[in-house]
Amino acid sequence: MARAFEMALLARSRGEVPVGAVVTQRGQLLAEAHNLTVTERDPTAHAEVVALREAAHLIGDWRLLECTLYVTLEPCAMCAGASVLSRIPRLVFGATDPRAGMVGSLENLVQDERLNHSIQVTAGVFADASGTLLKEFFRARRG
Repeated sequence: MARAFEMALLARSRGEVPVGAVVTQRGQLLAEAHNLTVTERDPTAHAEVVALREAAHLIGDWRLLECTLYVTLEPCAMCAGASVLSRIPRLVFGATDPRAGMVGSLENLVQDERLNHSIQVTAGVFADASGTLLKEFFRARRG
């Protein structure tokens, strides 16, 4: 999670919403990313999606079995859905997102029994640091 937080700091330095993500496979760093929605002019370029895409490309399979996704903010609907579709078995996230979070705040998409895959979740890792980084970013943005 420390590396995901470093990615969030990098996002902030580039004018992106400070969210970072990494994917590990059997404990080894496989992919890392930060939000790129502004840079890429792409609404799907959230840190999680970028990291999942990179990891899938590197292992040569869309199924990210034996992988863990670490992200500094609770995933939104798109990112939670992408995580389920990737078959990633474990998700670790930092700060909750009461306005858009889909891993317990608004709903829990990654553990919805109606879907064909469920993800083990660990919440609150680096939550204070991640939450503070986001609050400071948006406070500065509002001026």
